[in-house]
Amino acid sequence: MNPIKKTLLLSLPFAIFSCGPKWTEEAQDGYQLVKNKDGATLGYHKNSGVQLLTVNQLAFKDLNKNGTLDPYEDWRLSAKERAKDLASQMSTEQIAGLMLYSAHQSIPGAARGFGASTYNKKPFPDSGAQAGDLSDQQKQFLTDDNLRHVLITRVESPKVAAQWNNNAQAHVEGIGLGIPVNTSSDPRHGSDSYAEYNAGAGGAISMWPSTLGLAASFDPGLMETFGTIASQEYRALGIATALSPQIDLATEPRWSRFDGTMGEDPKLATDLARAYVDGFQTTDGKGWGMQSVNAMVKHWPGGGPEEGGRDGHFGYGAYAVYPGKNMKDHMMPFLEGAFKLKGETKSATAVMPYYTISDGHGEAVGNGYNQYLVTELLRDTYGYDGVLCTDWGITRDVSAIDKFEGKPWGVETLSEVERHYKAIEAGMDQFGGNNDMKPVIAAYNMGVKEHGEKKMRARFDTSAVRLLLNIFRTGLFENPYLNIAKTEKTVGKPEFMQQGYNAQLRSIVMLKNKANSLPVAEKKKVYVPERYVAPSVNWWGIVTPERIEPAFNMEVVAKYFEIVDSPDAADFALVGIKSPDGGTGYNQQDVENGGNGYVPISLQYDTYTANDARETSIAGGSPLEEFTNRTYKGKTVTARNTRDMDMVNDTKQKMGNKPVIVVVHVSKPMVFSEIEPNADAILAHMGVQDQALLEIIAGKHEPSALLPFQMPANMKTVELQFEDVPRDMEPYVDAEGNSYDFAFGLNWKGQISDDRTKKYGTK
Repeated sequence: MNPIKKTLLLSLPFAIFSCGPKWTEEAQDGYQLVKNKDGATLGYHKNSGVQLLTVNQLAFKDLNKNGTLDPYEDWRLSAKERAKDLASQMSTEQIAGLMLYSAHQSIPGAARGFGASTYNKKPFPDSGAQAGDLSDQQKQFLTDDNLRHVLITRVESPKVAAQWNNNAQAHVEGIGLGIPVNTSSDPRHGSDSYAEYNAGAGGAISMWPSTLGLAASFDPGLMETFGTIASQEYRALGIATALSPQIDLATEPRWSRFDGTMGEDPKLATDLARAYVDGFQTTDGKGWGMQSVNAMVKHWPGGGPEEGGRDGHFGYGAYAVYPGKNMKDHMMPFLEGAFKLKGETKSATAVMPYYTISDGHGEAVGNGYNQYLVTELLRDTYGYDGVLCTDWGITRDVSAIDKFEGKPWGVETLSEVERHYKAIEAGMDQFGGNNDMKPVIAAYNMGVKEHGEKKMRARFDTSAVRLLLNIFRTGLFENPYLNIAKTEKTVGKPEFMQQGYNAQLRSIVMLKNKANSLPVAEKKKVYVPERYVAPSVNWWGIVTPERIEPAFNMEVVAKYFEIVDSPDAADFALVGIKSPDGGTGYNQQDVENGGNGYVPISLQYDTYTANDARETSIAGGSPLEEFTNRTYKGKTVTARNTRDMDMVNDTKQKMGNKPVIVVVHVSKPMVFSEIEPNADAILAHMGVQDQALLEIIAGKHEPSALLPFQMPANMKTVELQFEDVPRDMEPYVDAEGNSYDFAFGLNWKGQISDDRTKKYGTK
């Protein structure tokens, strides 16, 4: 008999060994910590019913409470051996629950609106519950639906996140086979522009530029450093899976998710993707460990080439197009980057296909339903064997082309169960945004009727092993619990804040510096006009009213310069704006006026008419529409924030010959011709603290970042470029003769030319 699989009755004395146990146990805040000498550290809850087994003087958790050390409970075995054993013990219902990924969960849950929750059937403020308690809905899907993958969004504090984690883990530890919760998060390391950085001070979490801002450093080493730090903070919050990185090539400049990418160049994005995943998945440079976070790279096979820039969250953006026949570049960050790591974890452990229908590549269905893209290409041709998880909500219904509801593109007429079955048949392992086990079970039964019980069970076992591997490799089966005091010390600790702040400084691109307008000597007099923010409605229907606000944290500005109220009294002006908000590409008013609803997405502030757009769209067609041509040729739009353009130009008129410094928060490429002539210096950033900007303006830090994408000369070149081809626009050339092309940036001496521009600058 294999000694690892021996049964050891708890009543037997330790006298069968020549010496006592090689483990110790101590009580922690709410759980027990067991330390094996030269072995795994275990955590379990006294009230879960789990007992310890001692085998060969070592401690193991009896998760299924059968008095026997099963292979999946044996931390000495490989993750693959353990996952296979556990999958074989799971019921169909338990596997179906494992294939669920929860809808967005805030901690504590909101009292109303998106993601509303109850506690003892009452809204949180009225319930008397603690912020880290499980909601009624969470208890239900963890218990009744066997769900084990939870997506969290807002958390009240790191302490509350850790408390919630421990409560969730204790809850599931006592259920069935004791499978722990695998908590995940979308990116959460953005910067608060108004927050002030002080050396030695901590924060709720370290603040970094966006992924696009990190890309502007052109430094994979910095990206890996971010991943290493972010993963430590994630694990301290209880997060073991990152729904990132977004490695879509940003070849379509109008796409609303442009700012989440690593830019438009396949070589740069590939190196950055590899570095990001290595940083997240590697513990102490040694492969998998207790600081490792699974990386779910998105969105296969590349979500960037949306026709006209419209986004796949809506039916009007359901199509990705390839006029340049260039899917290979979009797959490169996956195949050569995230799947070919330098570190010992070897490959990103999960992949998320995008919502879109990849026109001309397999069946005309969303990527998560596309057997060619998922099984024939990703699995069979390229050999990927990690988890494949759908994007959120692809199996739900949708009622209109512009509704933020389900995203069942190409399968709108199928039932919810049929959609689940089709995705499983295509090769998917998991369903994002689904808390309900029933449609997965019903899909399983459909498969039994078509293929038989044996084949369908084997299909579910395959997905179960993949999903369990990601829980085993991150050590959650050994110790899913958090030391709350350690969490509070780790998340946002000063050294992490310092690293993030340094990265912010390295992400700011200087595009123009006429007559060495920058840097500006400290204590000069500065005029800072206030910014008008137009009213808006986000994807979830939340309305933000119009307002006038300071463009910067004026307390921070005052530490560097003397603020004056009049341009006449100022030595220079500092103008803060955002890149043009040119819409989403669809307008219900156009439908009411007899049009097809499709309008341009503009990258300029002023009124734009799409005279150079396609007469006939490349793709189109939906049961929600009676036509297929989604052209917007000849239609006109105006950016929502055109007042930003007016503010720059009006300020220059008031300042006369005195310098106007323009700082642009860039979320996607923009046409600079409307403001550049009236700017003496231009800084572009992708999300940083104001203090980082002031450090460069005052000359305390030299700009070093480069553009990870092109800035177009005009909207004509935007219309004529191909959605799937990188770097194919005519770049803008400013009054100083600088071409705002990929890999362009200035420092105090002029245009930057270094190893980065040599490596990535040429096509």
